[in-house]
Amino acid sequence: MRRLVSGPLFFNSIPLPPMIFDAQEIAARQTDLTAHWHTLTPAASGEGFARLVEENHLRNFALWHEEDIARRDDLGFEAVYRAKRNIDRFNQERNNFAEEMDKAAVAALQPAESGCPRNSETPGMMIDRLSILALKEFHMHEETVRPGAGAAHREKCLEKLARIRRQRADLAGCLADLFADVAAKCRTFSVYYQFKMYNDPALNPQLYRHAPQSGRA
Repeated sequence: MRRLVSGPLFFNSIPLPPMIFDAQEIAARQTDLTAHWHTLTPAASGEGFARLVEENHLRNFALWHEEDIARRDDLGFEAVYRAKRNIDRFNQERNNFAEEMDKAAVAALQPAESGCPRNSETPGMMIDRLSILALKEFHMHEETVRPGAGAAHREKCLEKLARIRRQRADLAGCLADLFADVAAKCRTFSVYYQFKMYNDPALNPQLYRHAPQSGRA
């Protein structure tokens, strides 16, 4: 049975200002920003850990819309090429900010190195997934009210929307449990600081095998 969490966890960390590890607040912030950014120029404006959450969500927001553009057949090669390059960049930055969230969480929570069960996902990974689900929820809701959509389409989208909302609620609950358990030293997580091999010219064979040669006569 999931252990109830009475409220947000507060920690002081240097150099970040005081952080609030509140899974429900994180999910609510992502929901609000998704709606605002569809009417305003998207920009992250939070502080401390909240800023990292917003920067990660901003990249997922940009990724979502570039993915839509990349699937259009009427824009021509150049538009799709630019969208694909933007997707690579935003995906790398999204991953970077997920890792920054994990660094901040490690500094503040000081997870145990051993002696308790280890979570397979880090807080950053879970927050990143919540971000994507917030975007799914927004756009699936749009489909339930889209002018011109048939009743059958709207009904299917309503069913999918209910599943997305249930998944988000479950994931937010799991994140709240992880924050509380790590603080209580009864569960831990490891951060491995992954990297995207295809973006690294030293690791992608298509890049290092076909790089322009300099210094030749």
